[in-house]
Amino acid sequence: MNSDLTSYVTEMTNAQSIEQLWEMHVQKMNSYGFDRIIYGFTHFSTPKGFGDPDDFILLTNHSSEYVDEFVHEGLFLDAPMTNWAFENEGVCSWRMLENLAKTSSLSVGEMRAIEFNKRHDATCGYTISFNPLSARSRGAIGLTGRVGLTQDDVDDIWKRYGDELVLINNVAHLKIMSLPYTTMSGRKLTKRQREALEWVADGKTAQQIAMLMGLTAATVEKHLRLARESLGVETTAQAVLKAAFQNQMFVVERET
Repeated sequence: MNSDLTSYVTEMTNAQSIEQLWEMHVQKMNSYGFDRIIYGFTHFSTPKGFGDPDDFILLTNHSSEYVDEFVHEGLFLDAPMTNWAFENEGVCSWRMLENLAKTSSLSVGEMRAIEFNKRHDATCGYTISFNPLSARSRGAIGLTGRVGLTQDDVDDIWKRYGDELVLINNVAHLKIMSLPYTTMSGRKLTKRQREALEWVADGKTAQQIAMLMGLTAATVEKHLRLARESLGVETTAQAVLKAAFQNQMFVVERET
């Protein structure tokens, strides 16, 4: 590994927030020729799909117009590269889209997704589907080539730097999984909400938690209710699980 790459990977692993890491990653991918990237991950996929989009963690520097239609209106669910990432692990050139078009095996939804990407000059790139962390986890990143590049150009970039790009994106993915985050619809837990959930995870009752936190039982129940609302779940047990997945529990407070 060259010294520049070693320094960058070290810097990535030392990132203290997803925001800091993502800013670094966007700049690094742009230096290779990929000026727009989109990362998605969920702990709650099912055998038939990615699960509730509200449970996704989504990071992207695509325009808000692009995100509104492609993500929030669910167009990504029909995108061929999304379907490939759900069924496979590893790396895939977007040249696959040309091959699919030649065989006329694309559905109406897939064609609509491809035409949408053409309108947004997202026509060449690579997708990396990460090794799952659990039976229900799925994660992938789409790297879009800079406007003006062709798939031939991008394939040439990959021939030269593909191993580096896979390494950097895998490290970024694993680092994201170690940092606190919120999903598309979620909100960050407050310190009190987090503390109450941590005591629940330790097996304490509401009465015991009230004594430990110096609060009334009613106030503890309020913090737990607000935590459930922030996490978009119905039960406290679900809140503990989801907060744990999002690394929002037992957080080490760092000085800024």
